[in-house]
Amino acid sequence: MLIRLDGIIKFKGAQFVVLDVNGVGYKVFVSPDTLIKAPKLEEKIVLWVHQRVKEDALDLYGFLNYAELEFFEQLIQISGVGPKSSLAVLSVAPLDILKRAIANEELSYLTKVSGIGNRLAAKIILELKDKLGAMGFEKDGKFFEEKEDALEALCSLGYSLKESREALNKVPDGVKSTGNIVKEVLKMMQKNKRR
Repeated sequence: MLIRLDGIIKFKGAQFVVLDVNGVGYKVFVSPDTLIKAPKLEEKIVLWVHQRVKEDALDLYGFLNYAELEFFEQLIQISGVGPKSSLAVLSVAPLDILKRAIANEELSYLTKVSGIGNRLAAKIILELKDKLGAMGFEKDGKFFEEKEDALEALCSLGYSLKESREALNKVPDGVKSTGNIVKEVLKMMQKNKRR
């Protein structure tokens, strides 16, 4: 069973990359977030992969780090949650925010995903909450609230949800307080505009 692929990106599709590993091309489904963060064509990438075998297909799902793969595998074990929905969930917010949202029983993060309604979101929370609590994602974590508030502030300033989430994902862990997080994101966005 495959767990990791180390190769060159030969093609980027809307939901997948084609990875050349020693002359063999692998089609690997990835989240939109991973597509954005992935290197350019002909550059090297390492993906942690989940191999899904069905009667009529063998699909690969790739992640930039092992924590995302682990979370994906927890999601797809829940009845009613498929791999495509799980990838979409991982694109809603950075992984730490998602885990805290589940620990805090925040349905809104999950219901942003097409095909996940309130009932399925509640089921995901019910099945994952205890596991995440055991991993140290305690309820009402202050840092989670600060990032969530920063996301709302950026959206109110006119930045898109996607753009804001991507920028928040790049803020160093040492930056605390909503105001400082927003300032850090605005600095990054100004640098990107100058390029």
